[in-house]
Amino acid sequence: MTTIVWFRHDLRLADNPALLAACRRGGAVIPLFILDAVEPLGGAARWWLHQSLESLGRDCARLGAPLILRRGAPTDVLDQVIAETKADAVYWNRCYEPLRIARDSAIKTNLVSRHIDVQSFNGALLAEPWTVTTMTGNHYKVFTPYWRTLLGHAPFAAPVPAPASLPPAPSPLPSDMLAAWALEPASPDWAQGLRATWVAGEGAAALRLADFLDTDVADYPTARDRMDKDATSRLAPHLHWGEISPRQIWQAASMKADADPAAAQGVAAFQRQLGWRDFSAYLLFHWPHMATRAWKEEYENFPWQNNETHFRRWTKGETGYPVIDAAMRCLWETGTMHNRARMLVASFLIKHLLIDWRRGAEWFEDTLVDADVANNRAGWQWVAGSGADASPYFRIFNPVLQGEKFDPAGTFTRRWVPELAGLDDRFLHKPWCAPARALSEAGIRLGETYPMPLTDHDAARARALGALASMKKNQSTDELEDV
Repeated sequence: MTTIVWFRHDLRLADNPALLAACRRGGAVIPLFILDAVEPLGGAARWWLHQSLESLGRDCARLGAPLILRRGAPTDVLDQVIAETKADAVYWNRCYEPLRIARDSAIKTNLVSRHIDVQSFNGALLAEPWTVTTMTGNHYKVFTPYWRTLLGHAPFAAPVPAPASLPPAPSPLPSDMLAAWALEPASPDWAQGLRATWVAGEGAAALRLADFLDTDVADYPTARDRMDKDATSRLAPHLHWGEISPRQIWQAASMKADADPAAAQGVAAFQRQLGWRDFSAYLLFHWPHMATRAWKEEYENFPWQNNETHFRRWTKGETGYPVIDAAMRCLWETGTMHNRARMLVASFLIKHLLIDWRRGAEWFEDTLVDADVANNRAGWQWVAGSGADASPYFRIFNPVLQGEKFDPAGTFTRRWVPELAGLDDRFLHKPWCAPARALSEAGIRLGETYPMPLTDHDAARARALGALASMKKNQSTDELEDV
């Protein structure tokens, strides 16, 4: 017996249900990763994938079976490897994006018709999307009742350790060289910031989780919104690429709460974020149009303006609003962005500039190392007001107030917008309000060394409400909420 284990977004050995099932089946195990040339990957995601495959390759080799790398259409590559190895089974962990579901279903139908044993498993979520329903069997549209029902599934299946060994194929198999895939940038090499920020791989994910639980989780409820503090888990890319499973995180966090009651509240808040991750996948599974169209269909009629100059300045961190520019520059340099900052920059693009949320989502998917389709699209639609359980469109984030509240000493802003570093705290988040002397002493020439704001907040707020009113005639401007 020979089993192909098709790795996708599950680049780990521990708590990998497909790999565990293959080992229990007996016979040779063929770890296989396929680079699908048709499936787009953003630049930051390609960089992370290279590092993660290097790590997984070392781990597989240590257990006895090399990781086989092939590039091409998955259907064709699987057929090739089956022919080369006489494999009689193909196992994988499920993906939940619409295109991948369709692809996997077609592959399974084809292989089963040829008497190949095909099995798929849940290696990515706390609970499968079809197992969480209302009492009447419907799908949840609001997070809080969904979360209560999801908690009813706890305790979740306990994570399992990595296999002790991987029995290899009798004969060596040809494999692509990872470097030949050119996943890393070469000319120019823009990934220095990613290298300085991240270590990919299963081992790094485990260390990151342990460090977060030891040092930060107790303060998580109050500190996680602060952009000037390193108070979040930073596990998103490890989760996205499957270097760690949500079950592993849930169990480790629960053990921390049991051992340290002072951390229990922080653990509960942290585990709730895992619930939001599951909820995003749940929404995309049941409403697959969410990836490309407004979840609330009436928002497809929103009068976007899509000014290309404004969009380019947003991507470069040149909007004239310091906290927005800091967040966008941080994203470009490190491949990540604090969740509070994600909400702010998304709100600015959508509501201050009236640029379609899909443009922002696409930019994130090119620049984020954790460019998860479900999380990303659900997050953008939440801000736009067009998603499930969304923030109402009339809630307009004020970049000045948000910067003063969540970066009060300007630590985050000064790091990423150094041209404003010498400005007094009182004016850091609104340099256009600073007296000429303060600007001069800080070496700032507005419009030259740092841009003037792309738009006035009050004017942009009124314009956004007018656009909403033109779409929904019954929308009252009295509902405006400036936060």
